[in-house]
Amino acid sequence: MDRVSPRERRYRTLPEKVGSVVLGFEAIVAFLAGLVIYGLGALPDPIAPWWGIVAGSVLLVLLVATSGTLRWAWGRALGWILQLVIAAGAFFVPAILLITLVFGGMWAFAMIGGARIEARVAATRREADAPDTPGA
Repeated sequence: MDRVSPRERRYRTLPEKVGSVVLGFEAIVAFLAGLVIYGLGALPDPIAPWWGIVAGSVLLVLLVATSGTLRWAWGRALGWILQLVIAAGAFFVPAILLITLVFGGMWAFAMIGGARIEARVAATRREADAPDTPGA
């Protein structure tokens, strides 16, 4: 029986790696925040408390699904949109502002700082791969 050589793994950029970790942890926290909102009845009066669980569950699914799409530009844009959606939740429950600040900051660092680091690494690799020119 012939052994099939394992497929080479695709190179994942730093924003993709760190961003997926941030979104994964944020998904857990967003779901737990939805449970807390339900348990405390923290939503304004016309909104039923069970909407906290629904919102937390929907955010959980969207954040986890988005973490798998970060290789594409639209996936990163969707991540930014979800950060804004979570920030908008602070209008209903002000305590969500803490989630927005912590995870929004980590997301911004992953996307902006990660892209800068990735560009610097790519430039270093190009320099290392460039042929040496004599007399330069």
